[in-house]
Amino acid sequence: MLTNKIAKSIVDYETIIIHRHVRPDPDAFGSQAGLAEMIKHSFPVKKVMITGKDEPSLEFLTKMDHVSDEDYEGALVIVCDTANQARIDDQRYMKGDRLIKIDHHPVVDDYGDISWVNTEASSTCEMIYTLFKDASDLGFHFNNQAAKLVYAGIVGDTGRFLFPSTTHATLTSAAELVSYSFDRPELYKNMYKTSLNVAKLKGYVLQNFTVNEAGYSTVRLPKEILEEYNVTTTETSALVGLLGDIEGILAWAFFVEEEDVIRVRLRSRGPVINKIAANHNGGGHPMAAGASAYSWEETEDIARELKAACQAFGQ
Repeated sequence: MLTNKIAKSIVDYETIIIHRHVRPDPDAFGSQAGLAEMIKHSFPVKKVMITGKDEPSLEFLTKMDHVSDEDYEGALVIVCDTANQARIDDQRYMKGDRLIKIDHHPVVDDYGDISWVNTEASSTCEMIYTLFKDASDLGFHFNNQAAKLVYAGIVGDTGRFLFPSTTHATLTSAAELVSYSFDRPELYKNMYKTSLNVAKLKGYVLQNFTVNEAGYSTVRLPKEILEEYNVTTTETSALVGLLGDIEGILAWAFFVEEEDVIRVRLRSRGPVINKIAANHNGGGHPMAAGASAYSWEETEDIARELKAACQAFGQ
């Protein structure tokens, strides 16, 4: 069993460094930091670190450690919630002695000495909790902070348990996690609070989106609009679900202009869209994916592919 192999590797190594993907969401942060918290609580003498760029909007969950190149010597490296190697935050992940991948996305890169991929899991955080339960006989323990982090990731990746990825196993894990002592109302408040600027940008999106007869919609957020509303590209992640309940929309794309790339957020209520993301330097789940475009012309190509996916779904 892969969870047993992973647990034994954790037991064997004294230094463990945990990575996740760039532009992290609660599942990335929660699985990375939740796993670290579980290991530290279970084996206090081990050196356990998390690495990557800090994300201000998620600092209520955790902050990254300072990890030196020397720390990787003889270390176990674990990468959470990352399907392809190019998206691993902190590319020193190959410098350790052994590499483990834990992920719930469809396989893009088959990397790692041990690769545990479960696309049936709602989130990588759900997998971390499964790892704990499977490894409890090897001395693994959970604590309140680990429960908070893992619960946050499950909530984030299931859309507060509304997405189809929510299963009986998901809800069972969530029910067990809430038996730990952490402030759930405060956690929800931090996860879903909306700044005034983002709220106003939501109004702009709802006033300016269009629906194509094929059932797809696109939203363009160029730099000038982001500057006008004083919203960062990271903060726009709160907008991507806005169109999900609108009648007539099967799939949609947000095109968010950054300094040197246009970030593409794809969502669907039926048509498979991760193949479109894979065509444009991205990937993800069949109904939720991300990509990168390098010109507004390329976003038009993505829109045409989205249209074709919607038309094929309707046949």
